[in-house]
Amino acid sequence: MGDISPPSGPSPAPPPFHVAIIGGGITGINLALGLRARAVPFTLYERAPGFREIGAGIGFSPNAEVAMNLLSPEILSAFKRVANPNGEDWFQFADGYSGGDELMYKLYVGEDGFQGCRRSDILEEWARQLPEEEGVVKFGREVVSVVDTGEGVELGFKDGGKERASVVVACDGIRSRVRAGLFPGSPAAFTGKECFRALVPMEKAAEAIGEKKAGTRWMYLGRDGHVITYPVGGNTLLNVLVVLSTSDPWPDETKHTTSGARSEIDNTFKAWPGGETVRAIAGLMPETMDKWGIFDMKQFPAPQYNKGAVCLAGDAAHATGPHLGAGGGLGIEDALVLAELMEELHKGWATDGGQAMVERALQAYNDVRYHRTQRVVADTRHACLLFHWQDEKGEKGEQFGEAITPMFHHVWEGDVPGMVGDASARLRKGEKED
Repeated sequence: MGDISPPSGPSPAPPPFHVAIIGGGITGINLALGLRARAVPFTLYERAPGFREIGAGIGFSPNAEVAMNLLSPEILSAFKRVANPNGEDWFQFADGYSGGDELMYKLYVGEDGFQGCRRSDILEEWARQLPEEEGVVKFGREVVSVVDTGEGVELGFKDGGKERASVVVACDGIRSRVRAGLFPGSPAAFTGKECFRALVPMEKAAEAIGEKKAGTRWMYLGRDGHVITYPVGGNTLLNVLVVLSTSDPWPDETKHTTSGARSEIDNTFKAWPGGETVRAIAGLMPETMDKWGIFDMKQFPAPQYNKGAVCLAGDAAHATGPHLGAGGGLGIEDALVLAELMEELHKGWATDGGQAMVERALQAYNDVRYHRTQRVVADTRHACLLFHWQDEKGEKGEQFGEAITPMFHHVWEGDVPGMVGDASARLRKGEKED
């Protein structure tokens, strides 16, 4: 991905206002739907032949639902159609290590809060709202260069084609090529945590661990590992996530996954003196499966999320681990702020400053998003230390609760409408100063 370059000579007048979205994951598709609801012209470029989402299950926190609704009520309605009802409206943290699965701490998530679903289900629901025949989604288009000309942005594609846009939003994920071009010193780094995922038929799960444990959300904590389970698919499947600590380097940092085996999980849990439940859950998983490395941007954060007429959103901007269930929701918040700013740009494109206005808008986006998202990246790292008892508070119920609660609440209680209003005010203030 080429670096952003300054103007190199006279250029033709820029075309009408148009947003280019790179990447069709959770953040990209939510931004596309938000722009569509606001009648803002855009094109979404996805290198794959269709929308796809990695992983098994996902949960969306209260702040994410607020952002969905503000982007477009249809986005939230789509989520509610596939969301699994909560067995109980609590996060339940159990001692999976010492025996008896003693409940260490319960955290209330709100009525019907933090519901989960299969990733593929929600992406399909959202994708139905973006019919291909509208020509706003272009699959099989891999962006290899982004050049800011000062009067727009030129996109270069692997097939040799070129297209222009007024502004580019890179939602191209944890290994963002756009971020590598903008900020070469900000790669995602391996966190020393690896995970295994499975979707288990509910009947089989209930037989192994009982209906009570299979029927709602549980997290089993212990030394150097934890397990999260919750039902999805209308209570037909149990989503299982096993996270282990490792001192080994990740074998190939250009790839999310490598081959894994259930024996790796068994080797950790056999050392847990009272780990009957986690061992039973491990026994539900296949003998061989993908192993996922958990990467984030804590060690090498992007210094900012914008440069010229290009910005980063979602994992491309602030990749984080899954331990606070925050990554997808933060991307949807990004999409909301950007959709609102892009609507203002579209309305004022001809009269209020053109490309200079784009740069002010993206600076406003950065200013209202950077601190919140960077804190979540750091808190998520710390949360996993607590879950794995690598912070001594992790194995002490009351102290664990005091440490973990503000991390979750920082995510859930973010003033989403306030961020939108703040970004718009910053844009308008910039206009007055010109």
